[in-house]
Amino acid sequence: MSNGGGSYNAQNDSRAGSTGEPDLGTEPTGGFFSADYKKHDDLKQMLDSNKDNLKLEAMKRIVGMVAKGKDASDLFAAVVKNVVSKNIEVKKLVYVYLVRYAEEQQDLALLSIATFQRALKDPNQLIRASALRVLSSIRVPVIVPIMMLALKDSVVDMSPYVRKTAAHAIPKLYSLDPEQKDQLIQVIEKLLADKTTLVVGSAVMAFEELCPDRVDLIHKNYRKLCNLLVDVEEWGQVVIINMLTRYARTQFLDPNQQDVIADEDKNFYGDEDEKDSEEEEEDEEKEKTPPKKPYMMDPDHRLLLRNTKPLLQSRNAAVVMAVAQLYHHIAPKSEVGLVAKALVRLLRSHREIQHVVLSNVATLTTIRKVRGMFEPYLKSFFVRPSDPIHVRTLKLEILTNLATETSISTILREFQTYVTSSDKDFVAATIQAIGRCASSISEVTETCLNGLVGLLSNRNEYVVAESVVVIKKLLQMQPDSHSEIIQHMAKLADTITVPMARASILWMVGEYSDRVPKIAPDLLRKMAKNFINEEDIVKLQILNLAAKLCITNPKQTKLLCQYVLNLAKYDQNYDIRDRARFIRQLVSPAGEKGALGKHAKKIFLASKPAPVLDSSFKDRDQWQLGSLSHMINQQASGYSPLPDFPAAAPDPTVRNVEVPMPWAEKTHKKKAGKPKKEAFYSDEEEESESESDSEESSSSSSESGSESESEDDSKSESGSDKDKKSDEEAESSSSSSSESESSSESESDSESESEPDTKPQKKAPPPKTKSSTKPKKEAKQEVSLLDLDDKIKENGDSIPSQAHDEKTDHTLLDTEVDVSSTSAPVPAPASALDVLSPSLASDLQGLSINDKTDTAISVTTPMFVSTTSHELLHRMTGEGLSANYRFTRGTCIYSTSMVPVELTFTNHTDSPVSNIRIGDKKLQAGMTLQEFPEIPSLPGGGSMSVSIGIDFKDTIQPANFQICTQDRKYNVSIKPPVGELFQAVTMSEADFTAQQSKLTGMNENSGKVSIPSQHNNSKTITARMSELANVAPVSSSQDGIYRFAGKTVSGGTLLLITVKVGEDNSASITVNCELMAICSMLVKEVKQKLSLA
Repeated sequence: MSNGGGSYNAQNDSRAGSTGEPDLGTEPTGGFFSADYKKHDDLKQMLDSNKDNLKLEAMKRIVGMVAKGKDASDLFAAVVKNVVSKNIEVKKLVYVYLVRYAEEQQDLALLSIATFQRALKDPNQLIRASALRVLSSIRVPVIVPIMMLALKDSVVDMSPYVRKTAAHAIPKLYSLDPEQKDQLIQVIEKLLADKTTLVVGSAVMAFEELCPDRVDLIHKNYRKLCNLLVDVEEWGQVVIINMLTRYARTQFLDPNQQDVIADEDKNFYGDEDEKDSEEEEEDEEKEKTPPKKPYMMDPDHRLLLRNTKPLLQSRNAAVVMAVAQLYHHIAPKSEVGLVAKALVRLLRSHREIQHVVLSNVATLTTIRKVRGMFEPYLKSFFVRPSDPIHVRTLKLEILTNLATETSISTILREFQTYVTSSDKDFVAATIQAIGRCASSISEVTETCLNGLVGLLSNRNEYVVAESVVVIKKLLQMQPDSHSEIIQHMAKLADTITVPMARASILWMVGEYSDRVPKIAPDLLRKMAKNFINEEDIVKLQILNLAAKLCITNPKQTKLLCQYVLNLAKYDQNYDIRDRARFIRQLVSPAGEKGALGKHAKKIFLASKPAPVLDSSFKDRDQWQLGSLSHMINQQASGYSPLPDFPAAAPDPTVRNVEVPMPWAEKTHKKKAGKPKKEAFYSDEEEESESESDSEESSSSSSESGSESESEDDSKSESGSDKDKKSDEEAESSSSSSSESESSSESESDSESESEPDTKPQKKAPPPKTKSSTKPKKEAKQEVSLLDLDDKIKENGDSIPSQAHDEKTDHTLLDTEVDVSSTSAPVPAPASALDVLSPSLASDLQGLSINDKTDTAISVTTPMFVSTTSHELLHRMTGEGLSANYRFTRGTCIYSTSMVPVELTFTNHTDSPVSNIRIGDKKLQAGMTLQEFPEIPSLPGGGSMSVSIGIDFKDTIQPANFQICTQDRKYNVSIKPPVGELFQAVTMSEADFTAQQSKLTGMNENSGKVSIPSQHNNSKTITARMSELANVAPVSSSQDGIYRFAGKTVSGGTLLLITVKVGEDNSASITVNCELMAICSMLVKEVKQKLSLA
């Protein structure tokens, strides 16, 4: 290489000589291909220099090389000499380098071990920590005693950073010499008692690595860990939460076991009415008394759940996932729903995080009891165009698991869009999801099957092939009524080339050959022509088809069967050859039929069970949520399953022990004469903690005073005082055993009483306290006429009776109405419509600004109101008290979204029944029930009718609740007929046609029925339709066409029914509605109603 007559290296030499300094970056002469005998020589010269700035620059370059993955091990000797440097910055970088290469260069590192020991006494905490880190990185068994001494000294170091480094060194020392386990456990015990947030996370990590089964080390530090959890670093939070999950599974009772016991007791108590002896009943009541005790959650259990709840808002996805798995494994089922919103929030993160979160959500959606918590976030799982295929597949899995009668219409409309995607794998997964929906929800099976048959004409061959495979599985459930579909699919065998689809068609034709007797032999003939060119899976099904047809139709197919068997006899695949030999001996033996030949029909044409299309995540609940084993669905190395809950509660007093830290003994001795209580945190931390607590508290005031005053205040909190958080929660874990126990219990009680603010389903009456004697101000709200409908829906249950300090004017039609409840308890919740008559509520119904229907569609009075009542409570079960219910088809006075139900109570005894009311309600997700005012007394032989409102959410799921008297509780259930979920509406024929044109495809269901001639008239058909469903007739300009319209009470979804009557008394029924499950059920009920003689 030349440049102006000289070499490049020569120019560099001359430039270096002009400055008077050695060229530290010059490459050795000889170009790129010479041997590099002076590698890193410039760095070695800089490290040997007396100038700190050169040493610092050299160390920066070396650490940069290490960070990039380059080998710098040959500089170890030059670097290790600088460990005695007085420059702090140089010493820090030297220790960073030594941590990386101390294990590889053990002999050279041992030469400086005295220097490392001196550095453990350095005034700078970073140097002490770095020296300990380097010492623990030297993997030589000889220095284990030195490391152990250094570790014990570092555990009692004044710096939290050094103590944290000591915790990290424990697993290294244990892996080097496992015999030191007992001494290391003592060190861990000291670290677990540390009160610094910087240390506890690393201490728990060392505990998990060394002795995860020693729960006795956690007992005395449990409350402290719970209280410090929110301030620990993020990765420390993950380790602590996982450890506390396992701890809770061994120390607390199962909070959901009470539900199982309640179900068992319910079945057992049902036999009580069959016993006539009063003595036996008394004995049974004595036996029933113990199980009736309500489940009382351990205060420490509640403390853990309460302190991990704020971490659901963490920015770290691992922390949120850890809290989610904790709630899933140890929280009551009613509280697990808290994690749903946090998990959905993580779906906005990176793809990798989405995949992990969706995998865990998919597992949660397979569990029936917690599946409903994700239903409000259904649209968050819709597939986006930017989603990768693995994320799309998981979202499809979740949508399929969440499919219910109410949401199936929305999900299937979304699936219709996915089928048009260009991604073949995604389309195939979508079609499989449609098949799973059809198999799990019987109401939409017909609709899905028709939709899949429609996909058979798709231009995309992969769509057709996957549809064939799914249709085959669905047809196995109801093969008798789908002969036309089998014929249609048999004709597709000439065009479909995907092997799995062709095999499915051949299997179906062979299995149901008696339903297509003409098509099956012809299909076998076509397949026999191209037998040698087919795939192996198709060849096997051709052999099966030939054997089945030879058994059922030997005249036409015997020769074809022999031809196919001869071809298969010389096939290259040994599976096909073996199958051919086996079939030949069964269907066409050389001599007389053998023992198996006589049973050939039973072998080949035996009835086969329909396939069960389950979720692939169904069995993943056996793994701990969020673990690697759960992700890969098999046990990973190092995984240990969660322990089961104990049958009996362990002793809770073991968590009252508190041991002071060794470095705080001097402080304790100085303050021994003072009665002042020891603070949980250090002075600086206590000040910061109190500031953070005051910011997070919902109340602006803070509590102070002695411990006894704080305990009294926590026990007497009521109303708005329940939301206050006391700073004494942190102090409770550092007090004496009895004080700690009482303090934690009071905190748990106060927290559990504040739960109704976030969980409206658990409404406990406030205790009598001193503050309750204060006069309460009546709260007034301004209710405008247009807001009335929204107000009714919001107050479907009740308006909470709370004390408010604000007053605003409430006007309803220029009338001031007090809608707040008084301080005394009332028998029924006060709602905004308590001041309105039913007629006024009916008149105001159309004024809702949230009405979903067109303005030309208006609600009208029902054509028919049934007087027939249904039994709710039998007189024998109710011990003389009976109850019947009737759907009145009117406007509910509680809410326009509720179905009105009239209850009639009758006392068949001579003595009065008192305090008749509704007790516990066990409703499906989203359903609400408005109670009736309590009946104080029902005299003997008397009867009384009351009205309730139920929002069924446009489903026929039953509303389960209890009817209670003064001393009894009876479980009852109201399941609505599908026709009672509607309101009759009026519209013009043009509006009917326009709305019907919008509800086609999967929103339309049809059927045919034969109407008896004596009932084939307008009056009878209209009357029967009005009896069946709360719909109104729509005027029709054509003879023989009857139209009826209605809308659902809860969601306002339009329902259109068309009945076209032909000349031969046959009628076609068409039902249009977005709720496909309701469409399917109504078609069946209309057919039954109109065909009655």
